[in-house]
Amino acid sequence: MAVSANRLELLQIADAVAREKNIDRMIVIEAMQDAMSRAARAKYGSETEVKTEINPKTGETRLWRLREVVEAVEEPARQISLEDAKFKNGEARIGDYITEPLPPIEFGRIGAQSAKQVIVQKVREAERERTYEEFHDRIGEIVNGTVKRVEYGNVIVDLGRGEAIIRRDELIPREQFKYGDRVRAYIYDVREEQRGPQIFLSRTHPQFMAKLFMQEVPEIYDGIIQIRSIARDPGSRAKIAVTSNDSSIDPVGACVGMRGSRVQAVVAELQGEKIDIIPWTENIADMVVSALQPAEVAKVVLDEQAERIEVVVPDEQLSLAIGRRGQNVRLGSQLIGWDIDILTEQEESERRQKEFVERSELFMNALDVDEMVAQLLASEGFSSVEELAYVDLSEISMIEGFDEGTATEIQARANDYLDAIEREFDEERQKLGVSDDLYQIEGLNAAMLAALGREGIKTVDDFAGCAVDDLCGWTERRDGELKTYEGTFSNLPVSREEAEQMIMQARLMEGWVTEEDLAAGAEAELEPEATA
Repeated sequence: MAVSANRLELLQIADAVAREKNIDRMIVIEAMQDAMSRAARAKYGSETEVKTEINPKTGETRLWRLREVVEAVEEPARQISLEDAKFKNGEARIGDYITEPLPPIEFGRIGAQSAKQVIVQKVREAERERTYEEFHDRIGEIVNGTVKRVEYGNVIVDLGRGEAIIRRDELIPREQFKYGDRVRAYIYDVREEQRGPQIFLSRTHPQFMAKLFMQEVPEIYDGIIQIRSIARDPGSRAKIAVTSNDSSIDPVGACVGMRGSRVQAVVAELQGEKIDIIPWTENIADMVVSALQPAEVAKVVLDEQAERIEVVVPDEQLSLAIGRRGQNVRLGSQLIGWDIDILTEQEESERRQKEFVERSELFMNALDVDEMVAQLLASEGFSSVEELAYVDLSEISMIEGFDEGTATEIQARANDYLDAIEREFDEERQKLGVSDDLYQIEGLNAAMLAALGREGIKTVDDFAGCAVDDLCGWTERRDGELKTYEGTFSNLPVSREEAEQMIMQARLMEGWVTEEDLAAGAEAELEPEATA
């Protein structure tokens, strides 16, 4: 059978739209079917259920009216009784649909316009879905595009199959684009919104630099060299830490390239941003020394629990270590992921002297000893009365000028001082109404119970409901800064492991968990190691 001109034209239109919009041909045909069904309902009544089918090979169009087989007809346009349905199809059952062919319809001007709107809407939805799927899978890639327009500082980029936006805060400072400029950027987000998929690009994202290096350094692309961390002050300066999986390849040299050719290609793309490339190491102290280059570091002190590093530099190196407007130390902190405090050697010396004086005064007041004895104890490294009370007696008697009798007396005075403080805290604990039962938990003392009472934690059941963070505090990084939150025991010498053990004791006492539960949990933790 020959295909009529109208049918052939229908298929040609579907093919042309599919090619132009880069969508599946069947989506266009389905849109046409939907448009014809709506036009038919406008002719036969909006309550009529119409199905349209266009043969994708011949273009032949057929229309049917669908009616559901029911026992009692309430909507004649949509329903048919079982008795009437059996006249049309002897095997009809309740819930089946009876189809009745309808004659082809002629589109009037309004009908044609309505059909066109339906088709355009369906095609646009398909185009949006295709754009979203395509670019959502490309998050994390660098794309090339052409500047289409600039709106209020935001750059709209034509990517060929979609539009993307580089917001003003994602552009490198002092960077200017105009219509027709070529631009490279990093896809960091793709969202489905009411107005269509929104593709967000960035030229300031740290991963934009990582991807640029991947393009310029074959060893990074092949996985031989890894970029472990990046810190950027876009358009000004950046630090990048790299490591090599092959001991024969220098990761820093590979990233710099012959006469700096590789790194200069990245610098040119980033508008002259200076890049410091340093070798990555698991040793945080070594990392901070490299991260603060070109400044020299004299001493590094780590506080692992607070993720804080104290760096001592020569007096003349302070401004170099901090950098202009704190840039060098800020980037070093972002690169390592720890907070960095910088002191000069003079400042550290003054602080040590202040701490020495404070410890000496503490020992003089607590132990009722003269200044010379207090200074001897402080100079030997004792920092608290607790240390003196619990240290082996020989460590005190070994101090020059001390004998065993002196050591015994000092330790006795230390214990008396701690006992007096314990009694004071216990009186406070009783006034706060904290239960005596909490003393059954190994590790808790009067100072801790008084601290719990101030927080309204007065019974074993209250304590069992605590989390480790409630007791020891916690830290979290927000906007590149590490923030510390205090806990009930933050000012007391209690580790997170000790706090967890005490909480578990309370839960055992209250019956929240059993010894079998704890044993099963311990086995589960050990199982991966055994498997490995």
